[in-house]
Amino acid sequence: MTSPRTLLTAWNIQAKRQLGQNFLRDAGVARQIVAHAALAGHEVVLEIGAGLGAITLPAASHARRLIAVDRDRQLIGLLRAELLAAGIDNVEIREADILQLDLEAVAHAAGQPLVVMGNLPYNISSQVIVKLIQARNHVDRAVLMLQKEMARRICAGPGSKTYGRLSVMLQYCAQAHELMQVKAARFFPAPKVDSTVIGIRFSATPPVPAVDEALLFRVIKAAFGKRRKTLRNALSQSDLKLDTEASERLLNQSGIDPVRRAETLSVAEFVALSNAIGAAVPAPPHT
Repeated sequence: MTSPRTLLTAWNIQAKRQLGQNFLRDAGVARQIVAHAALAGHEVVLEIGAGLGAITLPAASHARRLIAVDRDRQLIGLLRAELLAAGIDNVEIREADILQLDLEAVAHAAGQPLVVMGNLPYNISSQVIVKLIQARNHVDRAVLMLQKEMARRICAGPGSKTYGRLSVMLQYCAQAHELMQVKAARFFPAPKVDSTVIGIRFSATPPVPAVDEALLFRVIKAAFGKRRKTLRNALSQSDLKLDTEASERLLNQSGIDPVRRAETLSVAEFVALSNAIGAAVPAPPHT
């Protein structure tokens, strides 16, 4: 692969910090990431932030089709030239914001669930993960490169300081694990921190399904909204409209000590709690 510095200089383009642009410059690492995706020739890949094509080119050779999404119009012209030079003709480039893209519509047009890949900027990582959770019926799996800290948060288990809202939401409906570490020096320009590649495989049905998934996610948000407080206090000071007495009663009913904190609860305990709250608190009327 041509070095990012050489490509950017030739096209008179500078990496845009506001878009979190750090371009992978190691072809070996790119091949490893694609190998971790275990692509079958019939699959359709959606790549988030295709950039200069470090992942795009090797991934396209293992997939039926690849949809490359990027917001930067300057880079799209460069990427088209790189694909043409490599003789790759199964890539569709879309100038779009991934957070605004309708993944259901993309998967419907593809005729199958998507394999999502990408090197995610830190400032949208959480939003992308939530979007994938919401669209998981149309996504088979994902292989994503994240800042090391974010990857640890996503894959953390109960009792860990890094275990949080995103950990529970994702682990409710998917298996997530770290695949490989990538040093900051493997990018141009080099970011301040190392990265981690994670794999996410969504479940057809959550192992412990919630009666009301939207409520489950609200309960998780409320519990971690004041993570230093006991669950009794965190829930009663949230938008769930529960007073302290009701919070304590529902926690006890769910088999959860009210003085525990959010980071100690398993996914199954969060589901039990949200089910108890849903049964006790009438749903708001539809308007």
